[in-house]
Amino acid sequence: MLTKRIIPCLDIKEGRTVKGTNFVDLRDAGDPVELGAFYAENGADELVFLDITATIDNRKTLIELVKQVARQVNIPFTVGGGIGSIQDVSALLNAGADKVSINSSAVRRPELIDELALQFGSQCIIAAIDTRFVVGADWVHTHGGRNITAIKTLEWAKEVEQRGAGEILLTSMDTDGTKAGFANTLTAEISTNASIPIIASGGAGTMEDFFDVFTLGKADAGLAASIFHFKEIEINALKNYLAKKGIPMRI
Repeated sequence: MLTKRIIPCLDIKEGRTVKGTNFVDLRDAGDPVELGAFYAENGADELVFLDITATIDNRKTLIELVKQVARQVNIPFTVGGGIGSIQDVSALLNAGADKVSINSSAVRRPELIDELALQFGSQCIIAAIDTRFVVGADWVHTHGGRNITAIKTLEWAKEVEQRGAGEILLTSMDTDGTKAGFANTLTAEISTNASIPIIASGGAGTMEDFFDVFTLGKADAGLAASIFHFKEIEINALKNYLAKKGIPMRI
């Protein structure tokens, strides 16, 4: 059985790590280079770096900051934010990223997923899906959660896999930052309809929440931010807890 992964997320705004609730009310959470180094040394299986205002500001991801973080980590490192072309991905991989996460640009032009998977391999391409429950259904959102689309979340998850994405980073905007638990029903629906790994994001508050997302939500990885940044949960302690509960972990 494949081990489950614990992934801290660095949401970056103006060069600093930030964290909010339901994608708003951001507060400072520290220096991304220092946090990245800390997580790499303290049990994280992977690290995700999301430049959360790159798309809204219509600019590229902060390449120099990516280089600085990459020099400090020896675990798989994913970067997202403002990525819209083969050239963007090439620059980030050259800066030290192992994978890239694409969201708004893929919704705008789905063929981008095909092109990137063909050029770099599916293992490099993560399709990030920001979703919110509105009027009886889960809908894809873009531009850092600001814009609702006419695309249902499950349909889009199926399409990104068909187009060559190697993983899906599923973020529930309804649970994001609430510490009330992951969106397990939605996560399970996506997981059971996909044959690629699903990274669940949004809502982690306790160790039990991770147990639930791996069992009830059928996720392959659990991603969180504030509970790790503010030392509410220590990653190695979390992984030991999960292993004792029968979840396969890399200890």
